Order: sequence, then structure tokens, then C-alpha cells
Amino acid sequence: MLFPTLGFAIFFLLVFCGHWLLLPRLGLWKFFILGISWFFYAYWDWRFLGLLVLYTVVNHRLALASFRSGTPPQKRWVVLAIIFNLGLLGFFKYYGFFTMSMYALCAKLGLPCSLPLLDIVLPIGISFFTFQAMSYTIDVHRRVIEPAHNLIDFAIYKAFFPQLVAGPIIRAHHYLPQFYRITSVNHVDIGRAAVLILGGLFKKIVIANFLAERLADPVFANPAAFHGPDVLLGVYGYALQIYCDFSAYSDIAIGVALLLGFDFPENFNAPYFATSLQDFWRRWHISLSTWLRDYLYIPLGGSRFSAARTYANLFITFLLGGLWHGASWAFVAWGALHGGYLALERIVIAIGKHFNLPKSPIPGVVTRFFQRVLIIHFVCLTWFFFRAQGFDDAALLIQNIFSGWGACQLFTPVIALALVVGFCTQFMDGVRMTPVWNAYNRLPVVWQGLAAAVVLTIILALGPEGVAPFIYFQF
Repeated sequence: MLFPTLGFAIFFLLVFCGHWLLLPRLGLWKFFILGISWFFYAYWDWRFLGLLVLYTVVNHRLALASFRSGTPPQKRWVVLAIIFNLGLLGFFKYYGFFTMSMYALCAKLGLPCSLPLLDIVLPIGISFFTFQAMSYTIDVHRRVIEPAHNLIDFAIYKAFFPQLVAGPIIRAHHYLPQFYRITSVNHVDIGRAAVLILGGLFKKIVIANFLAERLADPVFANPAAFHGPDVLLGVYGYALQIYCDFSAYSDIAIGVALLLGFDFPENFNAPYFATSLQDFWRRWHISLSTWLRDYLYIPLGGSRFSAARTYANLFITFLLGGLWHGASWAFVAWGALHGGYLALERIVIAIGKHFNLPKSPIPGVVTRFFQRVLIIHFVCLTWFFFRAQGFDDAALLIQNIFSGWGACQLFTPVIALALVVGFCTQFMDGVRMTPVWNAYNRLPVVWQGLAAAVVLTIILALGPEGVAPFIYFQF
């Protein structure tokens, strides 16, 4: 069930009414919100609902066992939870990749390989709810939070439909306390929710779908057919497509949750305004980057030891972060490039401090401009590996940038406008739209509805026919 569809609109209208009608009767409300969240997930493929329930029951029981095991808590329970979660994720997401890699290796070595080839369907959202479950069990083990009061409370947290299939990765300490703070629809920030949802629909329907259809998909589907400016347009289009697509899902999820009284943290904050790659990762998919920091980078040692150890920790963290995105060596390369560049940034800063280099005479505004240009193009370089159908296609596209600088097949004024508007949608991130949603809140209810209807009509009129699935559904 896609957010930008009539089916979801009807579904959410029923959920919204049922939610606020049943909220005074907390017991009934819990069964209602859990039931509709399970329905939302089962709508994609009912066969995997049992997997979500299994995740819920096992992680709840192991978290309870860890919490009750004394002080300090016994590590075996959290270790079992990590093995369980990563084991299931590894089977569904990486078994095929591992098997094919082993077959290729054995073929090169002239050895037989007897691993069975299985046709495994990847459950939608498994990466997101696996990381969510791990953060819960680890935080309970660390005594950062107490376990959920009961199984149904944890089940609601695990399955809450707005963020279930593509994030943001909401942590238990942020979500569970809100159960008991929701009182009345009158306290909901309707203006902020409306701006987030309508802005997300605009990003997805108008910008992301258009850039995919007219730029990214043609170039990446046929790498040999495009050169020079067309390849650059294709990767710029993909860079803005994936930003508009994924931030749109996050915005809509946060807006929908807000209408139900839940406040989620932001997941994007103008990432292409970043002046360093570290800054980029503080702005892009924030719930994942902070997850990797708190549950992988810091446990590895973070920056507490030698400089070499810090660089290695950064590299390993992003290498595994790349693998999290998909079972492919291209994703590993994408993560390795990011990890390597982050380490390089630290090395350059350390060298500057060691030799006490003088401050640059170039004005700060000029420096920041060129830093942003550099980071955007580095990120676009890595997008080739993220989007292409393998190393060969990515290498061919990068090679083709340096040839065929003649006529441009893809450029039109409309495409140029879409690229500019797509880049400018970053001004909608964070709290930059606060004056807009405050002004919306001051309107009478009738005018609020009319304004939303007009904006929605314009979005639907501008967007291409049909709505493609969100990119991050495949992860």
C-alpha cells in the first residue's frame, strides 16, 4: 500500500477516525492500532506477517530476560538477540549473494560447490525492523530504557505502520513513552503534518518520479548509449531522485504519525548543503547514520583509541553500512568509498593541526561553496555504484563521462527546471518551513481543508501517470 494512492488515503481516514475515537479506551486502542499495522504489512504479502510476529515475540522475550538477569546484566541474552536478528536478516537478504559468490570463487579455483541455490523472496522492510529490534534489545541490555510494559506495547512499537517498511528507524526510548502522552487531537500540530505530507507528495509524485522516468532510468538502464553530459545529467537526476524519493517517504511517515499524536525525529536535513562528508551523514538518513554510530562505530572503539584505529572503525562501519543497503559487491564498494573518504577527511584535519597550517585567505562563503560542490560530486560518484547494475555498468558510465561532449540527448528546459526545483526542495527540511505551517495553523478549518485540496490537486496534475514504489522498499 503506497502512501500516494487513493487506497492509502481511505485506509488512513479510517485509521485516523478509529484512533481518536478509541484512544480514551486504551486497551481497545492498542488492539486496534496493532491490528491495522499488521494489516498494512500483510497487504504487501501476508506470508511474511508471521515473520514480523516472530521478530516481535523473540525480541520481547530476550529483552525481558536480559533486564531480569541482574546487575550487571548477563550478556548471553543480548548476544542471542543479535544472533537471531542478524541470522534472519542474513538468510533472507544475503544467502543468495553469499551462495553466488562462493560458486564464482569455487569456479575460479576449480573446486566443486554444493551449496543449494534457493529462490528467497526478500520481505519488505526487513532491514529496517531488524535494526529497530536490535536497538531495542541492546538499549534494554545497556539499561538505557526499561522493557515495554507488555508484549502488545512492544508489538505496536515494532509494527507501527507509518515507519514500518522504510523508516525512519524509530528507537524505543523515543516512541514508547508517547503511548501515555497522547490526549486529544486538539494538541496535534496539523499545520506541520500537512506541510510534511503535502511536501512529501510533491517530492515523490512530481520530482522523484519525473527524474526517474526522464533521466535516471534511461541512463542507468543502457550505460553504453549515453556519454558526457547525458551521463552527468543521469547521475544528477538520480542524486535528486533518491533524495526526493526517500525524504518524501520520511516526511509523509512523520506527518502521518504526527496526525496520530506521535512525534518522530527528522530523517533528512538538506544533505546536499553539506560542506564535508561527515556533515553529509549528519543530514542524510539520520536515523540510520546515528544507528551505525551508536551500535557499531562506538562499540568498535569509535575515536577513543589511536588515529589508525579510528580510521579503521570508520571504514568498517561504512563498509557494513553499504552491505546493509543490499547484497552486492557494488554496495560494498559504495560503503568503502564513503568510509575511506571519511577517514581521509580526518587525516587532512589532523595534518593541518599537526603542522599548524595558517588559515586560508579565501573568504568563508567561497570556501563553503566549493566544499559543497566537492561533496555533491563525490556523493554523485558513489551513486554510480549504488544505482548501476554492477561494477561493469558503473565503470562504463564513469568512463563515458569523459567522451561524447557534443549534442545532449536528454537535456530540455523542463528537465533543467526539475533539477533546480528538486535541489531547492531541501529548503523544506528541518524547521525551515515553520512559518508556513504556523500560518496554516492560523487558518480556519474550512480554509485549511481548501488549501490542502488545492495543493493536492496541483501535485496530482503535475505528476506523471502512476506512482512507482519508493526506492528504499527494496532495502
